[in-house]
Order: sequence, then C-alpha cells, then structure tokens
Amino acid sequence: ASEQVHVIDTAFFIPQLNRTRRIWIYLPEGYLKTKKHYPVLYMHDGQNVFDAITSSYNEWGVDECLDSLIRLGKAASIVIGIDNGPGRMNEYNPYEFENFGKGEGDEYINFLVQTLKPFIDKKYRTLPNKENTIIAGSSMGGLISYYAMLKQPGVFGKGGIFSPAFWTAPGIKLLTDSLASRINSKFFFYIGEKEGDAFVKNMQEVQETLGKKSSAMIYSVVDPSGKHNEKAWRTWFAEFYTWMMADGYNTVIKVEN
Repeated sequence: ASEQVHVIDTAFFIPQLNRTRRIWIYLPEGYLKTKKHYPVLYMHDGQNVFDAITSSYNEWGVDECLDSLIRLGKAASIVIGIDNGPGRMNEYNPYEFENFGKGEGDEYINFLVQTLKPFIDKKYRTLPNKENTIIAGSSMGGLISYYAMLKQPGVFGKGGIFSPAFWTAPGIKLLTDSLASRINSKFFFYIGEKEGDAFVKNMQEVQETLGKKSSAMIYSVVDPSGKHNEKAWRTWFAEFYTWMMADGYNTVIKVEN
C-alpha cells in the first residue's frame, strides 16, 4: 500500500451485525495540507483494495491508480475499504441463498449508511451528498453495491458493479423492475466474457432493465478477454473512476467485442 493508505481501525464495530471489521482509508496526496473537501468511494473486500500482502488473490491497486490519475489532473477522492469476514457470502447478499443461508445484505447496507458513513463524514473532510458518494465492489461486492444503489438512491449516487454475482440473488431482477423508476444515478457495469455466458447474460438482463425503466446513466463493459479476477478489475478501475468523476454523460455506453 502507498503512504496515502492507513488503517482507521482494526476492529470497527458493526452494531447491525454485532461483529467487528478492519477499515482502511486512502487520503489523496495533499489532504493534510489543504482544507479541501472530497468525494468518498466505499469499497468492499477491503483486503484486496490496496495491499497485495493482505489480499486473498491479488490487489486492485486502487491507491497507485489514484495517485497516478490525480497527478494527471483527475479529480481526487477519499477511498474507504471495508474488509470482508467469514460470513462474506451472507453479508454481501440481501437474499437467502440455498448454498449459504440467510442473507445479511440489508444489515450490512444499514451499517454503511447509519454507522460508517456518518463516522467518515464527521472525522474527515468529505462531500457527503449522493453525487459525491460512490460505492464499488466485485463479485459478491458487485451485487451488494448494486443493491445499495437501488435501496439507498438518496445516499449512493454512483456505483461500480464489477462482475456482479447476480446468480446468488434470485430477486435482483424483480427488485430492479420495481425500483428502477426512482433511480437517476450513475452506474458502471463490468463483466469479462471469459467468466461465462450465463454470468454475462445475468448482468446484461439486469442492466438492460435498469436502462429501460430508469433515468440512470450507464456505462456497460463486456471485455472479451476479461476473467473473474482482481487483474481484470484492476485493468478497468481507471476507466470506471475517470468516467464516474466526469460530468456531462447522459447516454448508455456499451463496450463489447
């Protein structure tokens, strides 16, 4: 991890789930020398966001990527990484799934909205409105990020939905259909073609429903060489971040083979 990354707490309490979790923070270079306020990006699977040593497979390299983008003149932001725990498959899923049991996604999202975000907004110089509050993750983290965007559209205005595990969430298409009309947020969808046709189809069906029934701004990527791993998500992170931080997009963008 770069020198901009610190651990806020090794055991931050999650009252909604009665457990603790390590929380990371990336503060952009110059944060301590100014009085500027920043957007905040919340990311799941925090072990894999900044540091290869703590990662399960590999890291996204978010800190190095943002260091480079900011030096090139892109907008800076604060990044919060929330570690996963042994109940990851339950925490990141709002639905009960036969392989894993009861979903705890609603409690986890309530933790982000009711506990963690207020703490971050109070302790650090943030821009707390929805236009400057971003959520992102991959696989199960992509699922819970998308769910948060649907359920908390007044809190999370931008979302990075990487290789979402929609196959574990049987109700996500119906939820999209019922809630899309109130959504005017900004979404970046990514999936690798090599993840499998069924997974690509799952994401595209949800994304198409959202696009048809909402006023959301959508950037959808199907990478013909992409796989379900940190290398792929790291490759597309800069594109995701650059688009999210730009203004003036009002159309659906698709990148496919």
